[in-house]
Amino acid sequence: MNRIASTVARGIARVTESALGPYQSAVIRIGFAATWLLFLLREYPHRQEMYGPDGPWSWDLAQQLVASNHAFTALMWSDSQVWFEIVYALAVVSGALLLVGWRTRAMSVLFMIGVLSLQNRSVFIGDGGDNVLHLMSIYLVFTRCGRVWSLDARRDRLAGEARARGEWTGPDRAGPALWGVLGVLLAAATGAGRIEAGFLGGWLTVFWGLWAVQALWWTVGRVARTAQPRILLDVVANLVHNAALMIIMAEACLIYATAGWYKIQGSRWQDGTAVYYPLHLDSFSPWPALSELLSAHGTIVMLVTYGTVAVQVAFPFTLFNRRVKNVLLAAMITEHAVIAVVLGLPFFSLAMIAADAVFLPTSFLRRLGGGVARVRGRLFSGGGRTVPGPRAPEMGVPEEPEQTHVGFPA
Repeated sequence: MNRIASTVARGIARVTESALGPYQSAVIRIGFAATWLLFLLREYPHRQEMYGPDGPWSWDLAQQLVASNHAFTALMWSDSQVWFEIVYALAVVSGALLLVGWRTRAMSVLFMIGVLSLQNRSVFIGDGGDNVLHLMSIYLVFTRCGRVWSLDARRDRLAGEARARGEWTGPDRAGPALWGVLGVLLAAATGAGRIEAGFLGGWLTVFWGLWAVQALWWTVGRVARTAQPRILLDVVANLVHNAALMIIMAEACLIYATAGWYKIQGSRWQDGTAVYYPLHLDSFSPWPALSELLSAHGTIVMLVTYGTVAVQVAFPFTLFNRRVKNVLLAAMITEHAVIAVVLGLPFFSLAMIAADAVFLPTSFLRRLGGGVARVRGRLFSGGGRTVPGPRAPEMGVPEEPEQTHVGFPA
């Protein structure tokens, strides 16, 4: 009994005292922000046809659909071309700033607004990768995804080093100013009735709740005479982060499990020929010669067909076995990379790889970050020297004990 109580106590302390998986949450932040940013830049010449007020899915049709499904999209606030360009630019800028981790908390909210605004404007455009990005943009808001590999982490590290030297750094002014501007814009949108209240306040409650939490965090940090209120808020933030990270992991498992079990029910997947058919569709053949080469070998088609089903069905059951999980994870990432090239679905594959990254081992991610840092050191030093030490260039990586798992063994 005492052993069980001790184990439970250690588990509670682990999920309350720290935000688990800082590297995993950082890599999914970078992955989804990069996917969205590359998509917007790639489709910039076609943005009018996809999301513009005069596109094939007209503004009036979109307004009728939004009125029935109560989805959030800022593009329905006006059918002006100027407003459309502003929202599109906001989506691009927020994606770029979230990618580098500048004011991550605010940028994650703006990133979510950009994703929802564009995707809900034209719901019939996109694929499974868009659905994943849609969900993950919401989950990212609740994670502390800027603890490592971000400009925020670098700024905090430099400020901590300055304080250790006895230097006065002064209060943070840019963060409160940014949230103040966002509060004014939110108040204006609320006063104009642009955000539908819906059930229990709907998105209006969500946005004002996020703003109020940030205001509370800043106020406590400024006026609290003791450390207890800030510690309490930090514990709550850790709990929310860890819960959101667990939801992201469960979502990825659910995607693969449902995809695999539905495939099993299909006759083409049962006879091992399912992969053959998309290779002969013009819409999914950017490299016809390569598609023809792969489909010409029946054994390869059969192995890929059965292998895809086996990996997707088995993956959720392998999470408690580190070696098997890592092997299947490498297989799935390789599969998505092949899909990106052979079937011409790069953004779908990038979104799925970003979702898979939540299961990557911490040790691998730290080695990867160290490798990127060394390459960056060589580039910025002209090839003459590298940045000393494996942790110095990691954009503000905090000193912390080695982590080997995030919820599940890694």
